[in-house]
Amino acid sequence: QVQLVESGGGLVQAGGSLRLSCAASGGTFSSYVMGWFRQAPGKEREFVAGISWSDSTTNYGASMKGRFTISRDNAKNTVYLQMNSLKPEDTSVYYCAAGRGLLVVSNLAGQYDYWGQGTQVTVSS
Repeated sequence: QVQLVESGGGLVQAGGSLRLSCAASGGTFSSYVMGWFRQAPGKEREFVAGISWSDSTTNYGASMKGRFTISRDNAKNTVYLQMNSLKPEDTSVYYCAAGRGLLVVSNLAGQYDYWGQGTQVTVSS
């Protein structure tokens, strides 16, 4: 059974940085796409970034480009999200997701099969 465990969330001031981690277990991830999504209260789940486990192709949400970087460590089965220049509007619960057999790094939450429990990121102004 695939399990995704996020960590690294917290409280940070505007302009600061955080690095989120997603530890994956219970599967063979060479054919998976890994994604980060976020959801704030009263808002829809939003695509943040994604990476192909096989060739490291990446994709980013429009408002994250240039500020966030997604990466992976195959040996540790872990995906990271480095977030810089954080803004109060980045405040949200961040979720890690795994999509089995995806041919592209999708920005659609419905195409991901497994989800973590989420980690809270709060950016103060």
